[in-house]
Amino acid sequence: MNKNTNASLFQKAQVIESLKQSFIKLNPKIMIKNPIMFTVEVCTVIMLAVTVYSAFNSSQGSFIYNVWVFFILFLTLLFANFAEAIAEARGKAQADSLRKTREETPAKLVTNGKIEIVSSSQLKKGDMFECESGDVIPTDGEIVEGLASIDESAITGESAPVIRESGGDKSSVTGGTKVLSDHIKVVVTTQPGESFLDKMIALVEGASRQKTPNEIALTILLAAFTLIFVIVCVTLKPMADYTHTVITIAAFISLFVCLIPTTIGGLLSAIGIAGMDRALRANVITKSGKAVETAGDIDTLLLDKTGTITIGNRKATQFYPVEGSDKHAFIEYCLLSSVSDDTPEGKSIIELGREAGLRMRDLNTEGAHMIKFTAETKCSGINLKDGVEIRKGAFDAIRHIAAEAGNEFPKETEEIIKQISGNGGTPLVVSVNKKVAGVIELQDIIKPGIEERFKRLRKMGVKTVMVTGDNPLTAKFIAEKAGVDDFIAEAKPEDKMEYIKNEQLAGKLVAMMGDGTNDAPALAQANVGVAMNSGTQAAKEAGNMVDLDNDPTKLIEIVEIGKQLLMTRGTLTTFSISNDVAKYFAIVPALFMNSIPALAALNIMKLHSPESAILSAVIFNAMIIPALIPLALKGVAYKPIGASALLRRNLLIYGVGGVIVPFIGIKIIDLVVGLFF
Repeated sequence: MNKNTNASLFQKAQVIESLKQSFIKLNPKIMIKNPIMFTVEVCTVIMLAVTVYSAFNSSQGSFIYNVWVFFILFLTLLFANFAEAIAEARGKAQADSLRKTREETPAKLVTNGKIEIVSSSQLKKGDMFECESGDVIPTDGEIVEGLASIDESAITGESAPVIRESGGDKSSVTGGTKVLSDHIKVVVTTQPGESFLDKMIALVEGASRQKTPNEIALTILLAAFTLIFVIVCVTLKPMADYTHTVITIAAFISLFVCLIPTTIGGLLSAIGIAGMDRALRANVITKSGKAVETAGDIDTLLLDKTGTITIGNRKATQFYPVEGSDKHAFIEYCLLSSVSDDTPEGKSIIELGREAGLRMRDLNTEGAHMIKFTAETKCSGINLKDGVEIRKGAFDAIRHIAAEAGNEFPKETEEIIKQISGNGGTPLVVSVNKKVAGVIELQDIIKPGIEERFKRLRKMGVKTVMVTGDNPLTAKFIAEKAGVDDFIAEAKPEDKMEYIKNEQLAGKLVAMMGDGTNDAPALAQANVGVAMNSGTQAAKEAGNMVDLDNDPTKLIEIVEIGKQLLMTRGTLTTFSISNDVAKYFAIVPALFMNSIPALAALNIMKLHSPESAILSAVIFNAMIIPALIPLALKGVAYKPIGASALLRRNLLIYGVGGVIVPFIGIKIIDLVVGLFF
């Protein structure tokens, strides 16, 4: 999915469609899902009846005045509906781009060893199909044979192809992606209509979006505020009768609509949808709005060391020949031992040798026999034509080779190995003719800027935990260097599960990322489980988010998106309630100042008349909703600050600002309205 798609906030086509939806959403069956705006709709209908009545009877004010009040209340409804519709339209635009990749494609179904061309819609779970260079993968599956370079740009928006192969954690393929090279056989893992792409489309369209617990709680709170202001408005009637003040139905309705939290009520759904949309634009598919929201409350974050904290591949940093031997000759042995080593570590040894002045083309490997690495021998190397045997491998493997030949393992080499391990590195020992020749130091390279990101998380109150298969000594060194708060060394799948459960028992919310089948239990146990799109189907099913970029550091970004969602909702709620206070002091004194002259002192804005005061407040109440739509969609600018600092900022900017802005806005509107009423 292209990250630049629909980058601007308001696309012309989206705006036109959202305007249509603003009217469609006036259906009471839809409006009742938002109690506050449904209440406004009821008031608008009552106001319509009052307007018609005033055309024949002036007891409820002039017809023109009532028309204006009705029109503005109607606009308030449309603006609130537009806020939700524009948020939904942005998601639907993403869905349309995804739907193009789900077109019917031919599939090469393998049946009894024969190939049959069928439609992708005919494939069932458990079927096997094959793809070769140029084929579009018809549906989701797991590679069971072969490997291939695959273009996933239709899904992720990234132009660089990726390698997918059988037998590992990079075996999952997605329907709609294209095979660029080689040949693979794939087993279908989903039923028709239940593919990952189908689920993505349904999610981004909002069809399955449920209100989150926080949204429900806030809706109940706002409904309570609405009930309180119903009581406030009802009590004004006896006061009006006592003071012989005539208050029209239009005035009561306007006062009520202005006092209830219509601003946040109109924007609440848009904020939630926009949160999922922001995650989608970060190339993260969320299975629910709750997942995004929960990410904002995360207390503990589990991160794999390899690929997340480190660059993913260890790099050769130093050669240590046995004391008294020639360093140049030792480096030559190291390069020769790496001729058949096509791992990133092996390539880094050759690169380090090049920096020392030696190149592979200068080495004589004619007639040599390459020794591949195996899990059993734990070493690799080369047998040269002249009978020289060079091996490179783990400390215990080379020590065993030397011991079997009756050769001692030098004590100074053992000290170097301890020193490397103590510094968080990995020692590779090199032997020549079964005698120890020296050590190559491999180091995990910490990703640039990762320490600063962990500091940001710490400021948010999030505890970071590094998960690694390294020994405790190496794990401790990397953890301290990277700046994480805790680590799990020599981690097995059950260790991750146990850690998550213990944190949850302590009342913490936990997030983690994984890509393998062995990560599935922990992903399911975590409050926020992010599976990588390249991972296994089991991992993607277990998590409640899927990262299309396969970027392990995305967890940090997801937490920030979640916190931004919660902050946006909090700031707009603060602003809305503050608005209500200001509008109360704008309207009530103006209503009664003619019958109770003493209240004129509270008319600090010096509003023109009760009629202009009410109309100005209602106009402001309607206008503030579309004015805040960009903020609801983009979110409040996020800064990693503590809860108390955040509360102070909220109260200062959106609390005080929420009081000041209405005073200014209503006064300006009153200056214009006062010319007519």
